[in-house]
Amino acid sequence: MPVLLNIGTLATCRAPGGQGEIHSIPGAALAWGADTVRWVGPENELPSEFHSWETWDAGGRLVVPGLIDCHTHLAFGGWRADEFEQRILGQSYLDLAGAGGGIASTVEKTRRQSEDDLFNRAAGFLDRMTPLGVTTVECKSGYGLSLESELKLLRVYRRLADRGPTRIVSTFLGAHMVPAEYRERRAAYLDLVIGEMLPAVARDKLARCCDVFVEESAFSIEEGRRVLLAGKALGLAPKIHADQLTAGGGAELAAEVGALSADHLECISEVGIRALAASSTVAVSLPLATLYLHHQPLPARRLIEAGIPLAVATDFNPGSAPSFHLPLAMMLACTLQRMTPAEALKGATRYAGRALGLEDRIGSIEPGKSADFAVLDADSVNQWLYHFSPNACVATVARGAAIWNSAGIC
Repeated sequence: MPVLLNIGTLATCRAPGGQGEIHSIPGAALAWGADTVRWVGPENELPSEFHSWETWDAGGRLVVPGLIDCHTHLAFGGWRADEFEQRILGQSYLDLAGAGGGIASTVEKTRRQSEDDLFNRAAGFLDRMTPLGVTTVECKSGYGLSLESELKLLRVYRRLADRGPTRIVSTFLGAHMVPAEYRERRAAYLDLVIGEMLPAVARDKLARCCDVFVEESAFSIEEGRRVLLAGKALGLAPKIHADQLTAGGGAELAAEVGALSADHLECISEVGIRALAASSTVAVSLPLATLYLHHQPLPARRLIEAGIPLAVATDFNPGSAPSFHLPLAMMLACTLQRMTPAEALKGATRYAGRALGLEDRIGSIEPGKSADFAVLDADSVNQWLYHFSPNACVATVARGAAIWNSAGIC
């Protein structure tokens, strides 16, 4: 049972105080037993019961809760590098989708991949996220869009969860778009999602959440409502891709159905902001997608001023956000969306945990919570996100075990 000593600053990211309050403790110590935090506070107040425990040395560095990427599409086939160039030359996301590219292109490649191939590739991504300080990742399906291919993706995520050490939260996104073979039969595809896919996912306990892409190129508000309520009736918590490309009322739907999160929101309306503010739904910012698509960023300051908790995630996927670098997304939340570094950190920890319905276990460093944290080679959160580097993380601890340690802290 270790104690981490010589912490320069420890950001606990507890709930009180709103988006920018990360409850930092200078000169801190942190004790945990097995997988659970036992004590946190100033080192000079460390209770005597911990004095005989094994000691680790943070070297005067910054310690933050384990980072939580609460929106990824981790398992997919192929890449879409050609679209990167086409967008630079003026093609829009909707133009590419209308020409058979975009999500449809990835669906075709993903269906051809075996479960083992998808598992090995996704495991490789996770292994490169761990050294960044990431301890929890939400993983969406949505690139299968058939009963067997959607279940295949979710089985990959269950295998990744069993493999560890990263905590995996699986989300069913069968309503990502209407696949090509159903283009003239959308009602039949909705029946497939609601009548066959969702019951199979719930029966086999393959997902915690159910998501839907509400957008002109995907599903309408009414279609999204049907999918989310059907999933909710089967015990899957609702989440929504909302108001990314147009102000389509996705935020309002998220509030209506009691969604855990409404994600994207670059085009959210004032009505949508008011609806989220009156709900318990977390807004999720995805600034890497904003950057890659060259879109107007989410209005973070308006959301924060309205009292809406705002999480930050990568949206890692092969098209609009082909990067799993969560600290980069956090830095972009600061530069593109005018969030402070403290606000971005709370967004990638406490509020990201809440966006997954797991805030009682992860997202902050408090007694009783999972012992998930990262040790960063920086003296403050401001310094970390201001002086961006390929990776400032020197150690990652998940469920009490060091899963990345490049500086010999233990």
